[in-house]
Amino acid sequence: MSGNWSLEAEFARERKRRARDSFQQAYRLQREAMAEADRALRRDLFEGVVAHYRRSLEFLPTAETYTFLGWAYSFLGDFKAAISSCQHAISLDPDYGNPYNDIGVYLMEEGAYDQAIAYLQKAIGAKRYDCLHYAHYNLGRVLLVRGRVCEAESEFRRALEIEPQYVLARVALHQLEARKDPER
Repeated sequence: MSGNWSLEAEFARERKRRARDSFQQAYRLQREAMAEADRALRRDLFEGVVAHYRRSLEFLPTAETYTFLGWAYSFLGDFKAAISSCQHAISLDPDYGNPYNDIGVYLMEEGAYDQAIAYLQKAIGAKRYDCLHYAHYNLGRVLLVRGRVCEAESEFRRALEIEPQYVLARVALHQLEARKDPER
């Protein structure tokens, strides 16, 4: 009986070792794929970028990689695939704010403004999102399109409170102020 237990323990250790080795290999390959994808981005080879991110996802699916895949699809003009990729990211990590912001932007591009607002608000409320100024700026943009000027101005100001050097928010706010006071 103890021989079987010893053999089972050895098999368990071997499975753990193989799992660890496979994970390390996947992580290394993901980093290689991401590095190749970054090089491809600089060369505007977004189809290659998509292929590399998809390869990376085969080894180690992460919310971050799905979000970057969506971003690459957006550069190809495939907003349906971009949104789908970001939805996969959200399913893996609902606390990660980037895919909510990105979906909001893609929906804006498609003219689905009310849906965009909902996603951008989710980005702002996300537990894990280091670039809140982007979501506030993008929410300001969509609110402006919807004619909600005061709310848009508030969002641009909030973006600048978070990131005072954010030029796009500063320009948007300046343009709003110029509308109010044409003498500026």
